[in-house]
Amino acid sequence: MAPLETEHVVAVGATAVLAALAIWVAPKLSRGWVSAASRGLGVAIILAYGTDHAAAAVRDDWSPDRYLPFHLTDTVTIVCAIALWTPRPLPVELTYFWGLTASLQAVLTPDLAEGFPDLYFWTYFLTHSGAVVAACLLVFGRRLRPRPGAVRRAFAATIAVAALAAIANLATGGNYMYLREKPVSGSLLDVMGPWPVYILVASILALALFAALDAPFRGDRRSRREE
Repeated sequence: MAPLETEHVVAVGATAVLAALAIWVAPKLSRGWVSAASRGLGVAIILAYGTDHAAAAVRDDWSPDRYLPFHLTDTVTIVCAIALWTPRPLPVELTYFWGLTASLQAVLTPDLAEGFPDLYFWTYFLTHSGAVVAACLLVFGRRLRPRPGAVRRAFAATIAVAALAAIANLATGGNYMYLREKPVSGSLLDVMGPWPVYILVASILALALFAALDAPFRGDRRSRREE
């Protein structure tokens, strides 16, 4: 599936609408309804993730160089399901920072060969778009704000996942987190220079994006300390 095809545009639009609903409607609902919606979304995401692996096994597509959970978007799929079910601070923070960077990029520039109505199309967007919606629901809809030091923790966790991805790449010959080469279908990495320069540039950009995502909450934290 090529970016900006009709099916991709519809998927991006649906993601935007659901994210907006999570931001604007969730605060108006009772705590019970919001908790139920969060858990329902978490179940839907993890079921889609499991279905994707099951379908790959049935189609004889599953292989350790592609389906281990060492892409950052795979990691956030698992983390956001945990955060939606049990909204503890660290999973919520990781969902926020990873969902609105890695998962959002995956929605905008999908690395996906199959299009609508293939099952992979549905599992791809349910997991990646689901993480984007989860980030909006948890932080803006449920007002679970990142804590002081959240950027530092999220960046350290990203480096840790990248280190595991590098080990997995050596062990399987895979390309987890695109540490060996850029995705064939095109992405933001295409403007970041050749290998391995793009890895360093992507790391710096990730840190800058994390800081930008944290910026709206710094003033609130400062005001609370001064009270």
